Amino acid sequence: MLTSRLTAAIFIAVSSAGLALAAEPTDPQIAHIAYTAGSIDIEAAKLALEKSKNADVVAFANDMLRDHQAVNDQALALVEKLGVTPEDNDTSKGLAAAAEKEKARLAALDGEAFDEAYAANEVAYHQTVNDALDTILIPNASNAELKSLLTTGLKIFQGHQEHAEHLAASLN
Repeated sequence: MLTSRLTAAIFIAVSSAGLALAAEPTDPQIAHIAYTAGSIDIEAAKLALEKSKNADVVAFANDMLRDHQAVNDQALALVEKLGVTPEDNDTSKGLAAAAEKEKARLAALDGEAFDEAYAANEVAYHQTVNDALDTILIPNASNAELKSLLTTGLKIFQGHQEHAEHLAASLN
C-alpha cells in the first residue's frame, strides 16, 4: 500500500513537471533537463547506499550511481565542447522540487519499507524519464551530438527500468 502511494506520488510529481515542456525545449534547456534527471537519480542512489542493507538494492544503487554519473560526465563534456550553457527551466526546476519531496519521504523509511519504496520510485522515475527522452527531448534536440548522447542514455535507462522492475518484484 505504502509502495503504491509513493510510486503514484513520484510519478505524478515528475509527470506534472514534464507538462512544462508544452513548448519545444531548446538544446540548452534539454541539456539542463537531462543533467538534472541524472543528478536526481545519483542522489537517490546515494541515499539507497546509506540506508539499505539489502544486497540487491545496494547493487542496483551502485549501478545507478555509476551509470548516471558517467552519462552526466559525458553531458558536461559535450556542453563544454559545444560552448553551450545549460539553461534552467520550469521542467528542470519541477523535477528538482519533486525529487526533494520524494527524497524526504524515502529518508524517513527504513529496512524493507525503504527498499520497496526506493525500488518502486526507480521504476516510476525511469518510466517517466524514458518517456520524456523518447517523446520530447530526443525529437527536439537539434544538435546531432546531443541527440546521440540522449539516445545512448535512453538505451541505458531502459535497461535501468527493466532492472528496477525486477528488483521491485523481488522485494514484494
